[in-house]
Amino acid sequence: KGTVHVPMASNTLIARFPKATPPLVALVTAQVVGSAVAGVKWTPKPGDQEGAELVQYPKGFTLRGDHTIARYFARKHADHLYPSDALHASDIDQWLDLALTDFACDKAFPAALAHLNTYLTFRTFLSGYQLTLADIAVWVALKKSNAFDSNTAGVDNVHRWVAHLDSLDAFASQLTKYLPNKVAQSTTTTSTSTSNVSGPSAAAAKGAGGIKGKAKVKYLELKGASEGKVVTRFPPEPSGYLHMGHVKAALLNNYYARQYKGKLLLRFDDTNPTKESVEFVDMITRDLATLGIVPDQVTFSSDNFDKCLEFADNMIKDGRAYVDMTPAEEMKVMRMNMVESQYRNASVEENLKLWDEMKRGTPEGMKCVLRAKLNMQSKNGCMRDPSIYRVVLAPHHRTGTKYKVYPIYDFVCPIVDSLEGVTHALRSNEYHDRDEQYAWFLQNIRGLEHKPAIQDFSRLNFMYTLLSKRKLQWFVDNGVVEGWNSPAFPTVQGILRRGLTVEALREFIIAQGSSKHENLQGMEKLWALNKQVIDRVIPRYTAVEASRKVKLTLSNGPSSPEFASVPKHKDNEALGKKIVTYSNQVWVEQEDAKLFKPDEEITLKDWGNAIIRKINKDQDGTITSLEGELHLAGDYKLTEWKITWLADVPDHIPVRLQEFDYLITKPKLDKGDDWRAFINPQITQETLALGDSQLKLLAKGDRLQLERRGYFIVDEPYSGDVPPGQQQPHPMVLIMIPDGRATTQSHLSSKVQLKGTIGGVNKATTTTTTTDTVRGSVGVVVVVVVGLWLACRRCRRGIRARLWTNGPLLLLWWLCCKQVLVRLCVLGG
Repeated sequence: KGTVHVPMASNTLIARFPKATPPLVALVTAQVVGSAVAGVKWTPKPGDQEGAELVQYPKGFTLRGDHTIARYFARKHADHLYPSDALHASDIDQWLDLALTDFACDKAFPAALAHLNTYLTFRTFLSGYQLTLADIAVWVALKKSNAFDSNTAGVDNVHRWVAHLDSLDAFASQLTKYLPNKVAQSTTTTSTSTSNVSGPSAAAAKGAGGIKGKAKVKYLELKGASEGKVVTRFPPEPSGYLHMGHVKAALLNNYYARQYKGKLLLRFDDTNPTKESVEFVDMITRDLATLGIVPDQVTFSSDNFDKCLEFADNMIKDGRAYVDMTPAEEMKVMRMNMVESQYRNASVEENLKLWDEMKRGTPEGMKCVLRAKLNMQSKNGCMRDPSIYRVVLAPHHRTGTKYKVYPIYDFVCPIVDSLEGVTHALRSNEYHDRDEQYAWFLQNIRGLEHKPAIQDFSRLNFMYTLLSKRKLQWFVDNGVVEGWNSPAFPTVQGILRRGLTVEALREFIIAQGSSKHENLQGMEKLWALNKQVIDRVIPRYTAVEASRKVKLTLSNGPSSPEFASVPKHKDNEALGKKIVTYSNQVWVEQEDAKLFKPDEEITLKDWGNAIIRKINKDQDGTITSLEGELHLAGDYKLTEWKITWLADVPDHIPVRLQEFDYLITKPKLDKGDDWRAFINPQITQETLALGDSQLKLLAKGDRLQLERRGYFIVDEPYSGDVPPGQQQPHPMVLIMIPDGRATTQSHLSSKVQLKGTIGGVNKATTTTTTTDTVRGSVGVVVVVVVGLWLACRRCRRGIRARLWTNGPLLLLWWLCCKQVLVRLCVLGG
């Protein structure tokens, strides 16, 4: 039994509890809160204690119950654990109630666990985008339960979530201290969950989503690393949202910090006030929480501006830096040609005078930059007297107008790494040429005792994708996209809004490991992983293109609407059922109607067979209507066409289907390319459709499949509101989720066809460009010619042509010849 002493104002709070039943939720919460309750001391307590209580001395005010004490700690010291927002707090309360009821009851536990597993499919935390009391309470409930351990099958999302919390020091320390019998299980669970980032185990229950197989990941060891002493940092500039390139750096730094039981710093490199804002700081923090990355400490480079100025002063006095008034373009040429500046050998007094002009932001100072005096004859251009300070008169988002000069990233980075005790600076190899400069600053700046080690990893690049924040900002500023969270953008918020799951994103990035080899990835791999996660856990619905729908009249169909309940997913009945409406008049797709022939039997999905008796067309040959009759006794296995449809009833809703293509039309920009010349002229395609009335029930962020069209995510749910001046309600907006396939699911799927050198996302094979066709044809012709030449050689050697030996080779030749004919037909139209 123990006691917690928490100093608070002029009073003392003592938390008493029985040792046999420690208040783990409160204990973990106190650990998460950290320094605010640093005076906590555990001492024995007499054996008559019943339950946990928090007593205020000398007033005697008492709070009773584990969750009550945890709420108090959170409200007092950590608003993010239990926000003041009523809706968010109520959501957390729901989970706290479940932790005390369903997760504590043997009979209700299986259903509660299954619900938790489904709920966590697309989430890292239970409520919102960061750790809250909800996560702590449910984690404690699972640890206390005898019905859950690392071998519990079919709940891989729960294992992933539990393993992440197990890896956090606040959780691990209390688990080791109060439930040591669960530590071994936790270790196993962590291993299982690491693979579950790759996907669920083979034993997963039927219908569970997840990535198949286990990623084979190779992480290089950190040189000189010691357990418990490793400190890594992720230093984004708050001038934009996190994108795919940042994600790899963030996850690698987080991986090594946790692997070595060390510390992860999130440091905002806020050295450029003209581009940075509080908005970007908030968004980066939010995105990291979404990815399950919780830093141990958040810092800012601006916290050390005074120290950096002091180091710059010393460098000038030591003759290791000088103020240069050479015009920027002229100095660029001089550095390229290894020509020293005329100001390089100015006296210390002259440099200090101009440096003071810079620090005051005077017109004279604005003509200057401060340079480090390295080696203008170095073969490494980064060592040729780089700039380390420049004048910027714009206000800073944290320091206001206090400073007129700001350090360059390459200067401030090694300084702050040293001051903050970073042991290993992980940098993408695009910075490799600057590693020598980084080491020089550490060695030559007076007062820097600690020397971090550098470890490179390869930059993550994608085809047809821009990762430069400057270029992405251009798209935003020029209205090409609506903002940094556009589904067309490679930002974390953009791709998640487009329907990517956190599980697929983490798996993809983690699978890259810490290799130093450069690679150019295709986004199709990422979306293919995402399909494995969502395919079996999202419901199916129907939509028909509004402008091209065709009415099919069934002579023996129900004269008034009839209804039936069918599964939302035929292979996963746990998703529940939906209502299907039947009528004697139904809408079908124009593209489907073109395939039908008079008296042909077709299948109407979720209903049965029908026979098309008459096809009515206008003078242009467009099908205007169809007539037919139901034949429900027919065998659907014998029909060629199995189509989706919607009954002609008034309760269907308008839906806008959006597809997004790549930002540029060239796989990889070469040095010297004008990237604006390769901007995709049509990044977005929209289709207005008539949607199943059941779509009204979906909320923002819900994923679904429109049968025969593809996967979608709800961007704007249906509200039924009619905009001013309009007669029709505002449509529901669904964004198409790519599935990673080179060809479409059906002739109703993707409409994106990129203009230029490539096909669009999910582009059908029929849109192959002439250039690709010619190249492919040449390749096939070469194969055929070589094959015939080999055959002639075999004949000259007198080898008998037996069908059983030459059959495979002849079949290959026949297929190649067929491809040549097909490609020639494509070229000829």
